[in-house]
Amino acid sequence: MTNGSSIQTTGRYLVLLPEGQESSGMTALRSSTGTGDIDDTAVSNLGVAVVDLDPNQVQSLNTAVAGSQPILAAEPEQIMYAIDGTTISGDTANYLQGYKDGVTNLVDSLSNGKVTPEQQITTSAFSDGAATWGLQATKVVGNKYSGKGSRVAVLDTGLDLDHPDFAGRSITSKSFIDGEEVQDGNGHGTHCIGTSCGTLNPPDPSFPMRYGIAYNAEIFAGKVLSNAGSGADGGILAAIAWAIGNGCQIISMSLGAATRPGTPFSPIYEEVAKRALSQGTLIIAAAGNESYRPGFIRPVGRPANCPSIMAVAALDSELGVSFYSNGSINPDGGQIDIAGPGGNAGRPPLPQVYSTWPMPTRYRSISGTSMATPHVAGIAALYLEATGKRGLELWALLMRDAQRLGLSSADAGIGLVQAPV
Repeated sequence: MTNGSSIQTTGRYLVLLPEGQESSGMTALRSSTGTGDIDDTAVSNLGVAVVDLDPNQVQSLNTAVAGSQPILAAEPEQIMYAIDGTTISGDTANYLQGYKDGVTNLVDSLSNGKVTPEQQITTSAFSDGAATWGLQATKVVGNKYSGKGSRVAVLDTGLDLDHPDFAGRSITSKSFIDGEEVQDGNGHGTHCIGTSCGTLNPPDPSFPMRYGIAYNAEIFAGKVLSNAGSGADGGILAAIAWAIGNGCQIISMSLGAATRPGTPFSPIYEEVAKRALSQGTLIIAAAGNESYRPGFIRPVGRPANCPSIMAVAALDSELGVSFYSNGSINPDGGQIDIAGPGGNAGRPPLPQVYSTWPMPTRYRSISGTSMATPHVAGIAALYLEATGKRGLELWALLMRDAQRLGLSSADAGIGLVQAPV
């Protein structure tokens, strides 16, 4: 589940400046608040500043937003969290047994008529142990595209830079967490990068199963969450600006904060996502894991609930909605756009998602919308290579080719993401 059930703020404020008027906006911000304590890291590409204000300065800022000053919006800076997966087993041997049991369960379900004919066509192929069930379900296995020419930024807890499965890869990294290096002391980021951009042929002969999608993509690992799994908006926005500045066409964010029914989306993240799209960068984010289906469904979390960020739900290996996956509860934004393989944590025999983990563990299997999101990001890199399309056009291709499953769009959006043919 996502850490932190209530809103956690830092005491700082995010301030959105008009595009093309960043200089005058910064002048107005300093003049209206009387502060020089401004983090302008994300101003150049996104027009967002982060300021530390006392209550009187906050009132002055709100007055400036409501007036004629070149300041569009302001909101408190929040803490975001790794959208955690739950581990049934930390070792690969048990994962493979769960995988085998999951396949057996699928066969039994098919025999008993518990799944639709459309599902039968897809799930019948999941017995190929040479690749994870998620790569099979999304038709990545055998695909001729590798993500060559794409730059994929994964903003998370970092990456195990010494992991042997990433040896020889083009990796650019940067930490946005004070006092912590990019080296992943959590595991969440390494797992997500493994799914989106992992190797075609894992070098460990003991566990040769393929788990990665865009194996020729350039990897940009932005550490925006600490080793404890949390980080503030300012670092995340600075990392988005860093990714755009480095020409990344795809940004994957398996992070967020829980929302409540009726909670509006962040106008600042929404404008950031629009500006990113206009520069050819698609932001893909996890919908969140706060639900307990069928009786309890929570709304899409922040910032995935922004209309201009692609929100990803999770499916299990039977192509049903994962029990924890959030849904389209809030009508104004907050919709699920697409779904990816996420697994069903804690409900064996359905398998989880197998990917890289910091050494010496090397591999681990966990579940969550966090795991579904890098499936979509990696496949987006395949479409980029295949078509050269970016931004909204890339978004449209992912939506056009998704597999419809007969599930509610409120739960699974357009359907299951599919690799290009």
